[in-house]
Amino acid sequence: MISLQASRLVAVLALCIGTADADSGTTTVPVAGSGVDHLVTALVHAQEPTPTGKIQKSTEIVELSGDLKGFVLYHVTSVFDFAAGTLVNTGDQVYSGTIAGSAPVMIHDDQFRFEVNLATGEESGRVYLFDHIAGPKARCELAVVGTGLTAEGNPTFDYHGTCNFRGRRTR
Repeated sequence: MISLQASRLVAVLALCIGTADADSGTTTVPVAGSGVDHLVTALVHAQEPTPTGKIQKSTEIVELSGDLKGFVLYHVTSVFDFAAGTLVNTGDQVYSGTIAGSAPVMIHDDQFRFEVNLATGEESGRVYLFDHIAGPKARCELAVVGTGLTAEGNPTFDYHGTCNFRGRRTR
C-alpha cells in the first residue's frame, strides 16, 4: 500500500516538473519560443562561386526568447543554389543562456540544418544542442519554422521541442 502511494506521488511530481526517468536521472522539459537571426550584422568570411550559386561562410548572432533565453553564436556555411531556388545552412553553433529558468548553460551543435525556399521565403530546420560545454548538463532538440523578417531585414522564427536535463536540474 505504501509503495503504491509513493508511486502515485512520484507520478504527480513528474507531471509538475517534466518527465523524469528514474533509471537515467534525466528530466525532460518541453520548450517553445521565438528568435531573431541578426543577419544584417553577419560577418562574411568567404564566398565561393559554384555552377548554380555560391557557398558562403559567415558568423552570425541569433537571439532567443521564450523558454530558451539567450544568444547563439552561429558559424554557418550557406549553400545557395539559385537554379533550384534553395539555401541550406549547416555548420557549428553555441547556445549560451537559460532553459526554462535553469542556471546558465553553454551547449554546442554541429548537426543543425536549415532549409530555405528562396522563391517563397519559407524556411524550416532542426537544431541539436547536444554537446555540453558549461552549466547544467542539458541536451535540446528543436524544430524551427521561419515567421518572416524584421523591419531591418533580420529573419524571425518560432521554435519548439524538448530539453533533457541529466542529473540534478539547477536554477
